[in-house]
Amino acid sequence: MRKEAADKHLRAVSEVSKAITSDLYLEDILRLIVTVTAEVMNSKICSILLVDEDKNELVIRATQSVSEAYNKKPNMKLGEGIAGRVASEKKPIIVLDVKVEKNYLNRDIAVSEGLTSLLSVPMTVKSRVIGVLNVYTSKHHDFTLKEIATLTSVASQAAVAIENAQLLIKTKVIEEELKTRKLVEKAKAILIKEYGLSEDDAYKRIQKRSMDSRKTMKEIAEAIILAKNI
Repeated sequence: MRKEAADKHLRAVSEVSKAITSDLYLEDILRLIVTVTAEVMNSKICSILLVDEDKNELVIRATQSVSEAYNKKPNMKLGEGIAGRVASEKKPIIVLDVKVEKNYLNRDIAVSEGLTSLLSVPMTVKSRVIGVLNVYTSKHHDFTLKEIATLTSVASQAAVAIENAQLLIKTKVIEEELKTRKLVEKAKAILIKEYGLSEDDAYKRIQKRSMDSRKTMKEIAEAIILAKNI
């Protein structure tokens, strides 16, 4: 039995580790993590809540559950509820029965979905919490130290995978913005030379064409440059 548990632990960490170096989109990585974790931990529901730094809230971003009620749970302020405390205190919390736990914020959903015990662990990258990983069971379950260690390891690996994916997204957005800016500058220079416009008027003309045609500034700039090169 110990070997089986150890094998599950290694498989969970291995699967999530693969995601770190993969080219999967963020949503695919999140789905992979909750699916593998739910299987390994024999949980009824596994969910990932990520920190929205602008609002100081935790937002459900992935779960393998088909429960619409659970998936649409409201955001949670850091420090509030069980997951909110896990995020702010940066340590795991175990609840034997969420249906009677006064600090659990959605007991009605727990009752309707048949959720009982909860293990919630922080997802950290370089001591910064980016989210929380939750596993629920349908029966009373006293989580062992091994299970806590397994989920903590998975959460750590998952946090790195998520951080990498988010950084990649940000990098691509920045690259796209820089590319658009260069094209707009080139198109402005063409308009200034061709029509004797000021820099401000050239920009406004590109902007107006973009709004009128419902195309991006990048597309308008590319069209101006193409027309000049023909």
